[in-house]
Amino acid sequence: MRYFIVAAVTWMAGVAGAAGADRDSLAVEVEMSGTAANGKFAPMWTSANRFGMTGNKGKNGYLSAEIGYSLKMKRNWRIDAGAELVGGLNTLEDVWMQQLYWDVSWQCLTLSIGSRERANVPMEKNVELTSGWMTEGANNRPLPQVRGEIKEYWSVPGTRKWLALKGHVAYGYFCDGAWQREFVAPGQVYTTDVLYHSKALMLRLGNKEKLPAEFEFGLITAAQFGGDRMKKNSDGTVTLVKDMPDGLRDYWNIFIPGRDSRLANVQGNHCGSWNFGLNLYFGEWRLRGYLEHYFEDHSQMFWQYGRWKDGHIGVELNFPKNRWIESVVWEGLNTTDQTGPILYDDVFSFKDLQMSGCDNYYTNGEYLGWQSFGASLGHPLLLGPEYNTDGTNRIKGSRLKAQHVGLKGCPTNEWSWRLLATYARHWGSYSAPFDSVKKQFSGMAEVNYSPTRLKYWDFKLAFAMDRGQYPGNSTGATMTVRYRYINR
Repeated sequence: MRYFIVAAVTWMAGVAGAAGADRDSLAVEVEMSGTAANGKFAPMWTSANRFGMTGNKGKNGYLSAEIGYSLKMKRNWRIDAGAELVGGLNTLEDVWMQQLYWDVSWQCLTLSIGSRERANVPMEKNVELTSGWMTEGANNRPLPQVRGEIKEYWSVPGTRKWLALKGHVAYGYFCDGAWQREFVAPGQVYTTDVLYHSKALMLRLGNKEKLPAEFEFGLITAAQFGGDRMKKNSDGTVTLVKDMPDGLRDYWNIFIPGRDSRLANVQGNHCGSWNFGLNLYFGEWRLRGYLEHYFEDHSQMFWQYGRWKDGHIGVELNFPKNRWIESVVWEGLNTTDQTGPILYDDVFSFKDLQMSGCDNYYTNGEYLGWQSFGASLGHPLLLGPEYNTDGTNRIKGSRLKAQHVGLKGCPTNEWSWRLLATYARHWGSYSAPFDSVKKQFSGMAEVNYSPTRLKYWDFKLAFAMDRGQYPGNSTGATMTVRYRYINR
């Protein structure tokens, strides 16, 4: 890790020096943030959806330095590069590379290599106000990967802008094997050197220049494969439980998953979501509705077991420019169905029956959980293993219902504010239900000050509170100071 950081810092210095000759833009950002709370865990909205920067301890902080470089070239070529080095207190690691990437783009196509923070993949939501995304979101550190993508909607030629698409294909690597080994209790299992795959396609129908409405729909699927399944022994040593396949052919098998028989599991841990969005425009007003239907396997991917009952639904209203309120978001989340409590393959008395229920979202028999560094890769309300105090490496509360509201406004050019409020009820899982329904409220009020006299500086103060049984009570505050300079 030490040599990786030294190489990254040297690379950052080289980028800065090269930018002086022929640059489009160079951005430098330094940010310091600290959280102090009276609970074992920090309040939910001081740590969730922050790309894994803070951790979830009651008292934590970090200092980050980031540099970004962008160069436009002839014939619609573009290069973007960036790096972010972070040092933390009471975080998952003391020093780490949060981002290190190199993007090459031509027309609408981009090849991205490295770790880069990404949200709204592929479903667009208000990053500041949403409670999260179901498959991939902003709740975790970015995974290093090689990624081919169309980032923004590209109008298909010949459709007169009535049809547009975007999407990606990516392969990457989970870097949290050492963290898992340290975290789990003796006798527990964990995974290391696990590989990552993701792909998505979204279509947009509509031309708002002709008709003030747009409809979006598409699919994202993601998977874990390869790597090793390990067991931690009582003396701290580890034993290899299973070496999972990661040959060249396995990259293709994970791209198009399949199985040889009804009794054989598909290789890897697969999940994904169907995504739907509707945008309506009324002058300067914009109304957006969206739905993410999450699935772990074929049982919820289609209507094999009836209409979909699980998903993340939301409505966002954007107001005309005013000094009071800019946007408001309402969201509802339900993950209680999971195709019912029964998982049965025809291996016992009833040879002609098969029921693919008990999906146990974000949990897998081989890969343990859809998580990295203890945090859920998808929605943060499905609390990751980092909240487990017994050293178990699994997500305990996969069945829940929640209501969420977010608001923000910008009264002046210098001041802005944001409010988040969430109420959730947790049932645990089908295999290990809680003794009673655990209720939890999480709220946050935040104000941001960007003084015109100090045009490169931002000051942010947030007060947050959690009340309930899962993960528990906590009251605290977060203060963030950021300096950002852009030379164009």
